[in-house]
Amino acid sequence: MNVADAMTPRSEVVTVELPGTRDDVLEYLQERGFSSVPVVKETDDGEEYRGLISRDDLIEHPDEDQLAILMREVPTTTTDTDLEDAARLMAREGARRVPVVDESGDVTTLAGIVTVTDVVRAIARGDIDGETPVGELAATDVNATYVGTPLTVAEREIFYANVPYAVALDEDGRMTGILTEVDIIDVARVVEGEDDTGESLADEDDEWMWEGIKAVGNRYLPTRNVELPSEPVSEFMSDDLVTISRKKSAEEAAQILISNDIEQIPLVSGDALVGIVRDVNLLEAL
Repeated sequence: MNVADAMTPRSEVVTVELPGTRDDVLEYLQERGFSSVPVVKETDDGEEYRGLISRDDLIEHPDEDQLAILMREVPTTTTDTDLEDAARLMAREGARRVPVVDESGDVTTLAGIVTVTDVVRAIARGDIDGETPVGELAATDVNATYVGTPLTVAEREIFYANVPYAVALDEDGRMTGILTEVDIIDVARVVEGEDDTGESLADEDDEWMWEGIKAVGNRYLPTRNVELPSEPVSEFMSDDLVTISRKKSAEEAAQILISNDIEQIPLVSGDALVGIVRDVNLLEAL
């Protein structure tokens, strides 16, 4: 299966054009829930692909307005690349989305975009290999927190662990729920500045910063300008857990991820938590 069979084609990919400003991309990142948008430029030879701009780029450079400076170069692939090779690229570069380009002409053009979810969906459909038992793919290092931990502390635990989740354990060490960045974002509130914890909301950019992150729900939570409630994790976690056992296949795990719209599944042996299966782990099966 090639990238062309799984990607979102250029006709369906929203782009922003150079020269431009951050306002040109705000609508897509905030209102449509996109996490990143490819950047193109019209030239005498046609449309040229230039790079990618994400919510992280705008958040990390709040005072920069020009897209040409805000955008960045990222790894790319081509339509005829084997999807398994594209998955290896994502795993190696830690990229959850990769622009698909065509370099056959005088300029590099955008052919589409392929994501981790596209690969997981292909595994779920059985289009590419998904026979590997998830017990061979799961991470045995699991980020965990106590159900009584204040959310402010649990957010820091997730941040320092560099993963988008924390499994919640009760006083007996048993798994009772899972806290994700989405859960945290849902109850966070933007304030006007790092030292201001009053009731007033942020200005337009800060308000966008919050709404744009909320729309996509993962990967980055800027703690500056964000105030979190201090109530315990138990009040914010998901306790309706979906789990999986070692003998289930990567294809079955992919189906669970897609049908439940989640990125990770606790791996269990009986009632015991023994690992975690994330969507990026499934890429390793390829």
